[in-house]
Amino acid sequence: MKLKLLTSAAALFAMLVSPASAAEKRDGKYWMVIGSRQAVSHIDPGQSYDYSIRMMTLALYDGLVKYTGNPPEVEPWLATDWTTSEDGLVWTFNLAPEATFHNGDPVTAEAVVYSYKRVLELNEGASWMLSDILQPENIKALDAHTVEFTLDRAYAPFLSFLPWWFIVNPAQVEANVVDGDYGKAWLAENDAGSGPYEMERFDQGTAYWLARDADYWKGFPYDSDEMGGVIYRMIQESSSQRAALMSGEADLVSDLTPEEFDVVAGRPDIEVTASPMLATFGLKINTQGKLMSDINLRKAVAYAFDYETLLQIYNGKATLQTSPFADAIKGKVDIDMPRQDMAKAKDYLSKTPWPEGGITLEYVYVQGLEEQRQMGLSLLNSLKELNIELEMVPLTWSNMVARASSAETSPDLMAVFATPVLTDPDAVAIQYHPISNGKYYGSHFIQDDELTALIDQGRKLSDWEERAPIYAEIQQKIVDIQPEIFGMLRMRQFAHRDYVKGFVDTPIRMSSEIDLYPIYIQP
Repeated sequence: MKLKLLTSAAALFAMLVSPASAAEKRDGKYWMVIGSRQAVSHIDPGQSYDYSIRMMTLALYDGLVKYTGNPPEVEPWLATDWTTSEDGLVWTFNLAPEATFHNGDPVTAEAVVYSYKRVLELNEGASWMLSDILQPENIKALDAHTVEFTLDRAYAPFLSFLPWWFIVNPAQVEANVVDGDYGKAWLAENDAGSGPYEMERFDQGTAYWLARDADYWKGFPYDSDEMGGVIYRMIQESSSQRAALMSGEADLVSDLTPEEFDVVAGRPDIEVTASPMLATFGLKINTQGKLMSDINLRKAVAYAFDYETLLQIYNGKATLQTSPFADAIKGKVDIDMPRQDMAKAKDYLSKTPWPEGGITLEYVYVQGLEEQRQMGLSLLNSLKELNIELEMVPLTWSNMVARASSAETSPDLMAVFATPVLTDPDAVAIQYHPISNGKYYGSHFIQDDELTALIDQGRKLSDWEERAPIYAEIQQKIVDIQPEIFGMLRMRQFAHRDYVKGFVDTPIRMSSEIDLYPIYIQP
């Protein structure tokens, strides 16, 4: 079932502003509106990702396996089962023979080979997860529904990374390759997947329409066939999200402030969920910047920051970090972390070329995200005691990502939620490795040979008894070089109308990422 595209400007405006609630049907189907602040820069599963991109690719594509539940566990998806050789090098997956792409083509082992090779050769997005243990030539289709991976070395977290590697239809992608771009331009706004939803309309910065595939090969976990699709609609302000939810103009919202979350939680027709995040929040520091390349200045700013502000902003629905690793990350150890201490801040500042201050730092945060603005105001106030000015710059997320792409353009401080893709410590440590430079979570551009060597060593081992002390040392080393102001872990909070059913949260998802597959409307 596909939504008929609107042709007139008036009809388009009506769709954007009118409610898509349980009271309204289009072509006899319900269309659920999700209100969110973050635009979707593209929907190519081979390119960069953030929470809005990953939410879309999760709906449009399938992986061999998928994370479900809380605590999150890997579940068979395109692969029905798999085996591993005794030495841990060879992994063999058997595919579901009934799996088909949206255009009707079968999902084959060759499609899996093509998709993995594409990501590895693009060297973008999820490539970092497997690039140093898996070579493109070592991925083979044994037959139509059997695919084999031969790793360079045994790697315990291998299976845990696979939910983020999605399978594309080679025929569709190759038909749209331009100048050897691996189909990137076409896939930015079109899907070639086999997932529960299809891309119906892509209006950048406004709204994105996903039509539910009623013939999805895996079926749906609910009996109703009345769900027509999802409209992911940009609603920048938290107050506007709250108003849209309460009026029925939006059915689910993901970016309410703690105060507004508490307000809607009191409504009998609105349901809320709150669960601990795996993600951490911090102010990433450009360690190669003109000013913040100075370790003592980084330390001075870290000790000037009022960490209690974070807890106040989130009405106590957060906890301060006691390590660069989140509590749920394997091998996490408690570290003596900086807390506000102006005497220490002034002492560190005295060791810099600017002992009396007189400098200006740039703080970049997500435009419209009130909590991050408040954090900046708190830092601005603290830095006054050091005679340091703070220029607060709100940007759209896509512009923030662009700024973070090089050490020359990355700001002094950038507000970032970073979500590990699994609970293995490598998923966090890799953020502080040169391989992550230029990505939003690697916008600190660390150059520390000792830390890099430790991370590489930890990645190459399989035995946890050998890995554990290495990751303990990594955590301490990261804190020592102060590549960010380590902040907090907060609750993931969502609010939706009571007719929205099937919503399931899992902490491994990114800050406002939602799995659309199990959600439906039941009036």
